[in-house]
Amino acid sequence: SGGEQQMLTIARTLMGNPELLLLDEPSEGLAPLVVDHLREQIARLKQEGLTILLAEQNVAFSLTLAERVYVLEKGTIRFSGPAARLRDDEALRHELLAL
Repeated sequence: SGGEQQMLTIARTLMGNPELLLLDEPSEGLAPLVVDHLREQIARLKQEGLTILLAEQNVAFSLTLAERVYVLEKGTIRFSGPAARLRDDEALRHELLAL
């Protein structure tokens, strides 16, 4: 499945003991249950001290993991700041993300 392939790709990467994990849309095309499991595993890696750079369109997925957020639109940074600010400010989320 797509989720198993995604987890295998991450596992292979982790075997090299990286200092930084780059993830580009890891939740794309995955079933919600698999996305939840993936989120748990990424959170565990983060707790273990691994630095993670996550490019993701799934806002809920991103905001549960992120400490800092950059919102890009057509190559321009529209927002840069703590994830908590975007998570807690519904008006800001609506303005930036039309959510």
